[in-house]
Amino acid sequence: MTSAVHPGTLITIAPTGAETTKEAFPALPTTLAELTETAVRCEAAGASMIHLHIRDDEHRPTLETARLVAAVDAVRGSTSLIVQLSTGGSVHDPLDTRLTVLDAEPDSCSLTMGTVNFGDDVFSNPWPFICDLYQLSQEREVVPEFELFDLGHVAALHRLLATYGPPFGERVHCDLVMGVPGGMPGTADALVAAVQALPAATTSWSATGIGRTSLAVAFASLAKGGHLRVGMEDTLTFARGVPVAHNAELVERAARLAEIAQRPAMSTAQARDLLQVKPR
Repeated sequence: MTSAVHPGTLITIAPTGAETTKEAFPALPTTLAELTETAVRCEAAGASMIHLHIRDDEHRPTLETARLVAAVDAVRGSTSLIVQLSTGGSVHDPLDTRLTVLDAEPDSCSLTMGTVNFGDDVFSNPWPFICDLYQLSQEREVVPEFELFDLGHVAALHRLLATYGPPFGERVHCDLVMGVPGGMPGTADALVAAVQALPAATTSWSATGIGRTSLAVAFASLAKGGHLRVGMEDTLTFARGVPVAHNAELVERAARLAEIAQRPAMSTAQARDLLQVKPR
């Protein structure tokens, strides 16, 4: 595996997701104004990339192109964050609609490397869809982040790179999504196994711990040389019995951990160099 370009820590903020409802968690940023305010505060706290899911006027998940474009433009107009759009949407979004996400011209997009049980639902990512989305990202010059929920997804990444070559930008960046009911557990042992199995072409990787696994995964990732993804998409509690009040709290904690690990949070310029995203 290729060594990281910069010794700092790339912190990605995933502020919203598609699962939690606004009614159940009013602090969740779902409006354009809330997302923009969140992006500004999280950049100031140490984030260099934002992973966006979009909601409609009723706070329901949507992949409507106009709303995606508005969100990308709003974040770009207010911050220097790398803007990554989720191509996963919600588990109910059809595959053809998920391909239209790249029409919004993000800097980066998520690309999940296989189907996984997602709690009581199924997050469908069949091989032909993965290939279509990957080739589209190459064509549109969007840097993919390969989302890996299980070791089988790591094996699929080997197959994808062998079949279609490197992504746009020539950098292979992965995110280990750990602790989803149905995917790999959020443990140090699982993280080490996944990292050891990554393709030799991998240039950087981050890890995401869902729910109570968030801190264990963060510690393991920093110890193993990885980067961090945090946010209310992945965890709604800051500590036992203490709900997250704002995504910036999670970024601030991640930045403190990175500082302790002597790999301080990257600037957005350093993160853009790491991932080789296209200036837009």
